[in-house]
Amino acid sequence: MTLPSQLGVEAFLGERTRRLFLTRDFRLVWWGQMVSQVGDGVSKLALLWFVYSVTGSPLKTTVIGLLQTVPPILFGPLIGVWIDRLPKKWLLIGSDVLRAFLIGLIPCAIPAETFTVDLLYLLVFLHAIASAVFGPTLTASVPFLVPSSQFTAANALLQITTSIGIILGPALSGIGIAALSSQEVLCVNAATYLVSAACLLPIRLSVAVVPSAPASLVGSTIRDLVEGVRFALVGQQAILLLILTAALYSFGSSALSTLFPVFGRRLLNLGPVEVGYLWSALGVGLFLTSVRLVWLTGCDLQHRIQLIAGASATSGAAICTLVWARGDLLAGLLMAVIGAGMGALTPIAWGVLQELSPRPMVGRVLGIYNAGAMTAAIAGITTFGWITEKFGEVTSLIGIGVVLLATAMVAGTFGLRVRAQGSLTPSALARP
Repeated sequence: MTLPSQLGVEAFLGERTRRLFLTRDFRLVWWGQMVSQVGDGVSKLALLWFVYSVTGSPLKTTVIGLLQTVPPILFGPLIGVWIDRLPKKWLLIGSDVLRAFLIGLIPCAIPAETFTVDLLYLLVFLHAIASAVFGPTLTASVPFLVPSSQFTAANALLQITTSIGIILGPALSGIGIAALSSQEVLCVNAATYLVSAACLLPIRLSVAVVPSAPASLVGSTIRDLVEGVRFALVGQQAILLLILTAALYSFGSSALSTLFPVFGRRLLNLGPVEVGYLWSALGVGLFLTSVRLVWLTGCDLQHRIQLIAGASATSGAAICTLVWARGDLLAGLLMAVIGAGMGALTPIAWGVLQELSPRPMVGRVLGIYNAGAMTAAIAGITTFGWITEKFGEVTSLIGIGVVLLATAMVAGTFGLRVRAQGSLTPSALARP
């Protein structure tokens, strides 16, 4: 028999759960991303380990990271135009199904002896194009899923799925690589993308009213693109400053993510299982910061930018200290600190962009933001891949830490400028 007190507890917990996940549709999106991000975490280490095991070259290993960043740079702003025009729900589902086919089913179907690095590069590039559609579409869907007061919380909840993927995925991947092979580990991701697509089927997205396009498809696309660029880079100074901060951050953080298997293997003398555990420690830090940001409400722009500055400084200092880490425990603690510092920028930046952008334009603004961040990421991956090859892992890792410290200085300057110019405070430009 169920006692009244038990019913009260269950009702309380149910209400807390509903409040945590904001809305019914957002809850479906969150669970789909939860499964998908674990699959991504499994496949990411498998991709990098496969290339490095076959080639033995840090520079060739960075090609994976470069291929993943090229599509957002080349197509990001144009993708943003079509995100604003097309039904976001079906863009999300179509992208998930395509990614399941490219990075899951194809590697499963190809015999191991013919599964070459060049073929993997091609699959990664096509997968990155699909991801270049999915990522901005998901972020652009947030204003249609939750009210504006919950933008940062929704972004933090989405980042929690990323952090859980980082925690569980690499550890599972390391075990899978050791027990099976990198190729077989990739097959797991197909199922996770399909689960994500299934979770997206029942969601209901409100639709922004978009003016009817002129007869010329090319002309209307160019017009919308120019309108988005003008708004992001000229009309809103806060967006431009945020893009510059994110670009510097991406320059360092993307290099760390891409080259970490190299650092783990050559600097810390670790195998795939241990590297997976350290990568999971990074996810623990990211998770803790994301949970804290879920409850971040009512903070003005200045305080949010200051939070980015402090978090970036923490990550930079921990990365520099990692060079002298001896022992798995200390390295794991430092990776958790690095992850905690790296967890602040993305949810806060997305929330600011979602607040500042009119709903019919949010896809274009996010596309421009991502293009800037990915351009910096590809430059950072290339630069630090070359530095690692020529000057060694210690020099490269310290350089990445210095870049994160520089990001903190830029964000701090941004925060002081916001304080001096109240006009940079997000206004009520995002209309329901």
